[in-house]
Amino acid sequence: MPAPTGPSNSITRKLIRSLWKTNTGIWRRISEILSKSSRDRPEINLYRLNKLTKTDDIVVVPGKVLGAGTLDHPITIGSLMISQLALKKLTESKGKFMTIEEMMKKYKKGSNIKILI
Repeated sequence: MPAPTGPSNSITRKLIRSLWKTNTGIWRRISEILSKSSRDRPEINLYRLNKLTKTDDIVVVPGKVLGAGTLDHPITIGSLMISQLALKKLTESKGKFMTIEEMMKKYKKGSNIKILI
């Protein structure tokens, strides 16, 4: 069995390195999760986000956000990827989407951010 090499996407590898260099606990944890194989990264549907969050929560999904279900309150989501349907439903609920890199730059200390895996 060959040794695991981590993500082959150069953009993801660069993101992992920049998250690790922050020396902040939450961003380092997200870096560890992104270092895993893409099969081991979470895929979270909107109905689950709706159940686990409250109005104006800030959430990081180190994987993909999918569009099954509805979102009845505005939240801010940072994710590696988001489906078109999920993005449409998020904007309809007056929520915001950011890439993980944008979120890392805006919330440097990572306080009040939830990681959903």
